[in-house]
Amino acid sequence: MKYWQDWNKKYVTELTGNIMPFWMKHGWDRKNGGVYTCLDRDGTIMDTTKSVWFQGRFGWMAAYAYNHIAKNKEWLKASKSCCEFLEKYCFDPKDGRAYFEITADGVGLRKRRYVFSECFAAIAYAEYSLASGDKTWGVKAVELFKRIRKFVAEGEKYMPSKYEKSLQAQGHSLTMILINVANVLKQISDDPVLDEQITTSIGLLTKYFIHPEFKALLEMVGPNGEFIDTLAGRVINPGHCIETSWFLMDVAMDRGDKALVKTALKILDWSWAWGWDKKYGGIISFKDCRNLPPQCYEQDMKFWWPQCETIIATAYAYKLTGNEKYMKWHKLVSDWAWKHLKDKKFPEWYGYLHRDGTVAQPAKGNIFKGPFHIPRMLVKMYDLTRDM
Repeated sequence: MKYWQDWNKKYVTELTGNIMPFWMKHGWDRKNGGVYTCLDRDGTIMDTTKSVWFQGRFGWMAAYAYNHIAKNKEWLKASKSCCEFLEKYCFDPKDGRAYFEITADGVGLRKRRYVFSECFAAIAYAEYSLASGDKTWGVKAVELFKRIRKFVAEGEKYMPSKYEKSLQAQGHSLTMILINVANVLKQISDDPVLDEQITTSIGLLTKYFIHPEFKALLEMVGPNGEFIDTLAGRVINPGHCIETSWFLMDVAMDRGDKALVKTALKILDWSWAWGWDKKYGGIISFKDCRNLPPQCYEQDMKFWWPQCETIIATAYAYKLTGNEKYMKWHKLVSDWAWKHLKDKKFPEWYGYLHRDGTVAQPAKGNIFKGPFHIPRMLVKMYDLTRDM
C-alpha cells in the first residue's frame, strides 16, 4: 500500500538525516563517554548534568539503529561509549543501585527509588551485545536484570514505610517496563527468568490494572487491584497505556497469543478514547477516570512521547487486524505529530507543547527528554511498515 511505503521512506530519512545526526553531533560526549541530553533548540548544551536514564536509552538506541537501519560504525561506538560509562560510573558501589543523575565526568549526584535507570542500562547492554557480537555484555544484561528483580522484591528495603497504616499501592510503570526489558533481553538469552517476568507482569496488568468500570488502565491500584478513589488513584495516562498496548502486541506476536492481542487492542481503544483531543488533536497528558479535574499541572499539555507511542501502537494494531479504524487513527496522530513537533528551523523535535499545539518551550532535551522515544518510533515504524 502506497501510504505505508511513503511513510517507510519518511521514517528512515528522518532518523538518518535529522534525529541521529543531531544527537551524535551535540549529545555524544567523546571526552568523558556517554551522552548529554540537556540541549537547547540548536543543540547548545544548557547543563552538563547527565541523565543516567539516557546513558542506557541512547546506548540501546544507537545499537538498535545499527541493528535495524544501517551498520553505522559511529552509532556502534556511541552505544559502546554509553555502556562503558554506565559500568564505570553510574552504579553506586555501596548498594549496586544506579544513580538518576551524574556529573559529566562520572560523580553520582542523586538516586531515586524506582529502578528505571537499571532497566535502561540492561537493554543497552543487551542491544550492544547483539550489535557488537561481544557476548560479555549480554551476560551483564541478564545479571543486571536479575538484580533489578531482587531490588523490586526487596522494595521495602529501599522504600521503607514508616507508618503501619500507610497507603499500600502498586504502579503501572514498573509492571509494564519489565515486560519490555525482558522482551529485549530475550534476543540474547534464553534464561527462563525472562519469560517468567513477562508472564507475571502481563498477569498483573490484566488482573489488577485494567478496570472495565472506567474503560481504563489505571496508573495506580491497591495491592490486589483495588480502586483507590483519590486524585492519584484516579489518574489515567493515555500515552503510557498506549505504550503498554504495543508492548503487549510485541509479546503476542512472538507467542502467537490471540487473547493477548485482544487485551492489547482493548487497552488501545480505551486509551485513545480518553487521550485523543477532539478539539485540537494530539494525545493529551492526563485524565481523571471519574472525569474530575486532574491534579497534574501539565494535565492538558501535549508531550512528544505519547504521540510517538500512539504512532507505533496504531500501526501495529492495523498490521495485526487490518481494521481501517487503526489506519485512520494512525493518519490523525502522525499528521499531527509531524506538523506540531518537528522543528522547521533547527534539527530534532520539540518535546513540550500547549494543548493547542503551540510550543511551550523549545529545548530539544533535558533530564527526561532525549534520544529515545522519537528515534525508537522511527526505527520501529520502519520495521513495521517494510512489509505493509
